[in-house]
Amino acid sequence: MRRFAADRRVYFWEEMIPTDHHLAYLEFHSFDGTTVQAIRPRVPRTQCAAEAERTLARLLDQMLGLIGAARPPVLWFYTPQMWPIARHVPATAVVYDCMDELSNFRFAPPDLRRNEADLLAAADVVFTGGYSIWEAKRDRHDNIHPFPSSVDAAHFATARRGALQPADQAAIPGPRLGYAGVIDERLDLGIIRDLATARPDWQIVMIGPVVKLSEAELPRAANIHWLGSRDYADLPAYMSGWDVALMPFAMNEATRFISPTKTPEYLAAGLQVVSTPVRDVRRHYGDLAAVRIADDAAGFAGAIETALQGKESREWRNEADRVLATLSWDATFRHMNRLLGEAAGHRTAAALGPQGRRPPRFPAPGIRRGKSPAYDVVIAGAGFAGSVLAQRLAEGSGKRVLVVDRREHIGGNAYDHLNEAGLLVHRYGPHIFHTNSDDVVAYLSQFTHWRPYEHRVLADLGNMRVPMPINRTTVNAVYGLDLTTDAEVEAFLAAQAEPVAEIRTARDVVVNAVGERLYETFFRGYTRKQWGLDPSELDKLVTARVPTRTTTDDRYFTDRFQAMPAHGYTRMFEAMLDHPLIDLALGTDFHDLPPRDLAPLTIYTGPIDAFFGHRFGKLPYRSLTFRHETLDQRRLLPVGVVNFPSEDVPYTRITEYKHLTGQVHPRTAITYEIPSDEGDPYYPVPRPENQALFKRYEELALTRPDVIFAGRLGSYRYYNMDQVVGQALSIYRRLAPQLDAQMTRAVESVGIGD
Repeated sequence: MRRFAADRRVYFWEEMIPTDHHLAYLEFHSFDGTTVQAIRPRVPRTQCAAEAERTLARLLDQMLGLIGAARPPVLWFYTPQMWPIARHVPATAVVYDCMDELSNFRFAPPDLRRNEADLLAAADVVFTGGYSIWEAKRDRHDNIHPFPSSVDAAHFATARRGALQPADQAAIPGPRLGYAGVIDERLDLGIIRDLATARPDWQIVMIGPVVKLSEAELPRAANIHWLGSRDYADLPAYMSGWDVALMPFAMNEATRFISPTKTPEYLAAGLQVVSTPVRDVRRHYGDLAAVRIADDAAGFAGAIETALQGKESREWRNEADRVLATLSWDATFRHMNRLLGEAAGHRTAAALGPQGRRPPRFPAPGIRRGKSPAYDVVIAGAGFAGSVLAQRLAEGSGKRVLVVDRREHIGGNAYDHLNEAGLLVHRYGPHIFHTNSDDVVAYLSQFTHWRPYEHRVLADLGNMRVPMPINRTTVNAVYGLDLTTDAEVEAFLAAQAEPVAEIRTARDVVVNAVGERLYETFFRGYTRKQWGLDPSELDKLVTARVPTRTTTDDRYFTDRFQAMPAHGYTRMFEAMLDHPLIDLALGTDFHDLPPRDLAPLTIYTGPIDAFFGHRFGKLPYRSLTFRHETLDQRRLLPVGVVNFPSEDVPYTRITEYKHLTGQVHPRTAITYEIPSDEGDPYYPVPRPENQALFKRYEELALTRPDVIFAGRLGSYRYYNMDQVVGQALSIYRRLAPQLDAQMTRAVESVGIGD
């Protein structure tokens, strides 16, 4: 069982099944932050399975009544078999802690798969005991996270200090090869038998309960010692007398997804390990000198010989200790506890419905005006730039602010909402928050909690999907190679590159770096669709933003901070604008405001050319058309976004929002993006002649000291969200001294303080 603690009452269910695989009793572990209660109701063996379930459900209700929980508990399941007896209990959150693929075990109940499907459908969050089981189940739940076992390193490290040998082991001569754990069908007993036969001078010590095996199935020899179960507290004493630790797991369906806890426990005890090629052992520990992988008894014998010869070396032990230093139950607890809190929050928000996502003082979208007709500042646009400046001007400088937006909602293009199925979607395409600015994170964190999220994108090439930006995995897949180092990839790409004497365009950037084939495969078609122009007609900055990597890092962004607002962007904007000095006029065009609503200072975040009535002509923008769909399936894509570089496909990408939001829902929502010349302005078209036209408007803007132009459209630049926030905070810092001086003069003019 995992170690877990929290500031909330948690109930754990762990099934106890005797060898005749008939449910005999059940364990409930209740943890309220200070004490642990274990309650074990007994069920008569004469009851059939259905009767036993009904009995246990009644006993559970009695227990909850006696305990008198003040609020619905967290229900934490280690086995799906307990779901039928607890499914009726109102819960703060439901956790499925899937430690293994129980349906592959010997004597697995026939209804286990059905119960697991029901539990997965009801669970708010799913934890898995390792990466292999996570990979196998990640498409079956939206909020699923791998947690390979950690280790109580201090507990097992006592074995290194030469604890007093337990009496039943002290009489066994050396060298001793030890195993501690459940002894069941997951062990390859043939390896134990053959190893004992091949090396009668080695003693094999087996500690643990024998489960689902008969005594006749255990190999017997003078040098095999079956010691039975031992207390967890006594294990370091036994391990202190071992020379090498064994993990002779069978390679069968029962071990396909295991991530053995004993690997780090053995290493913490100062032991070298010999294991069969368990996937997660090889994945996490296979590169350590202290861990050797072998397929059979002969391989085990050779690996053990090598381990015995190097037993006194400190190099393998120091290397193992560096790995163990990264394994912490405290870190596991903090991560699990955060995910549990988020899951409980999502369940509460879902129960409240769409209105539950708004702070209590914030009205439904519409017009909110105060009683005073005089405003100090009018802000055109309720997106990032406008909302940040409104909040700072109101909170930081005491200014009355009117925020105007022609749309009937706040948040600008980052606006998200619950669709008709209750799925949180982004109306204007995916918005992924990432930044290296601590100031920006600190500012926005006043208005939202965060959900960690690292964005990953695949490019659909028709016959395969590969990571984008291009990385080592991409190169190997496209060219059919097996490059394994950064240097190999760098050398290969250098050989593909076609040097361009003067890099001026987007095409020049890519061809100069990676050559014509990757340019044609990933960039030409996508760019032509996105911008309506060939890359040779666009500024080099268009493709310079997309890196090419020699590593296997498949994250789209590499910023230090990558996360999503825990309850969505709109909730964040609502909190930002929920201030008594801020009024809203939604569904209102700034240019239609009556004179009484104007102010001495205007902050304009719309298109700068529109402010001046397109005096010099329209600045070119690229727009998007969105096609939103709700699908009757839990998941469609393996990642949040899949790009489609081919010009034969009309859309540029598909987004599936549940990857971004972490929302748990039986259905899923996707959006197709189709670039267009018509519609709302999204992307300034990066061409020299367009920059020249913008400069004319910029010069005109300098003649209007009463107007500040901000944001992507006001600056005619492609800014990320964090850059817009940073720009807005910078504008306020420049304004604040002037505003403070104005306030001082106003106070002095009425004699306040005399």
